[in-house]
Amino acid sequence: MIYPKFLKPGDTIGICAPSRGIDAEDEGFDVSIEHLKSEGYNVIETENVRTGKLPSADAKTRAKELNELLNNDDIDFILSASGGDFLIELLPLIDENIINEIIKNNKAKWIAGYSDPTFLLFYLTTKFDIATMYGVNAGSFGMTKLYSNLQNALEMIKGQVKKQDSFTMYQRVSYEEIKNNGLNGYILTTPVEWKTPNGDVDITGRVIGGCIDCLKYLVGTKFDYVSDFIEKYKDDGIIWYFDNFALKVGDLYHVLFEMKHAGWFKEAKGFVFGRVLFEDNDFVMNYEEAIIRLLGNDIPIILEADIGHVKPTFSLINGAIGHFEASKGKGSLELFLK
Repeated sequence: MIYPKFLKPGDTIGICAPSRGIDAEDEGFDVSIEHLKSEGYNVIETENVRTGKLPSADAKTRAKELNELLNNDDIDFILSASGGDFLIELLPLIDENIINEIIKNNKAKWIAGYSDPTFLLFYLTTKFDIATMYGVNAGSFGMTKLYSNLQNALEMIKGQVKKQDSFTMYQRVSYEEIKNNGLNGYILTTPVEWKTPNGDVDITGRVIGGCIDCLKYLVGTKFDYVSDFIEKYKDDGIIWYFDNFALKVGDLYHVLFEMKHAGWFKEAKGFVFGRVLFEDNDFVMNYEEAIIRLLGNDIPIILEADIGHVKPTFSLINGAIGHFEASKGKGSLELFLK
């Protein structure tokens, strides 16, 4: 696994908008950028970061901006501005020659994001063996006082990869309430409870995953390199993590079925599911029942973990060795760069 160099003061973060563009008047995004600068980093935005459009620009333009950041030796870290719906359009347009060249010259750089950037992160890790970071976008730091999970993300960017323990409370409110809350931070309303339907969990393996709403579109395509990835790391075993943005119960069940029978879960040692942002239980079973029906009662499973869209959440490294523990409603993750 290729682990790019971590950031130090004076290094440069390049921000692009491979999916959604940020509103030019977005105060939270400005605050987020200031937090990054306060860490001592230079920050450069590509031309279409602040278009406010979805997508931010046409696919060729967005791919060009991403490729230029990859190819620019003055850029040390690439951060997606936001999520969205259209990053998948960039996969055929990514310049593989650039990626192969930076690998050859030992100049691979971290690429980070979450939600729709899953397409890019997952592709780079499974095909090119480059570790990527899942958990925050450039706009994730848009609050006056950063919560501990965001402070941890900033520490991880520096290379201080610490053990992450489950939080006490999480935010279960509407987007409108979040927007109206401005720069005040999370609205913590609900106790955190990691569920372990197949018993206490203590597993170690190679971590891979992302937003399952995105991953479902990669199964069986030319961008599906999962079989190669799990074959290479079968001795470690694979721990899958899934961030469910809005899949209904029935849709999640069928997506997991497709992944399973495409061979994605061949070397699985366990599964970790985050909290669902937009829940929909209009099915003959609930989320837990659907997952157990598909994955069985024998494999370690964690549900409602601090992963994904329902904040606060962990930062993860695709390709790293992860050690998950969970019991009595609490849990932890420790990452090792091996």
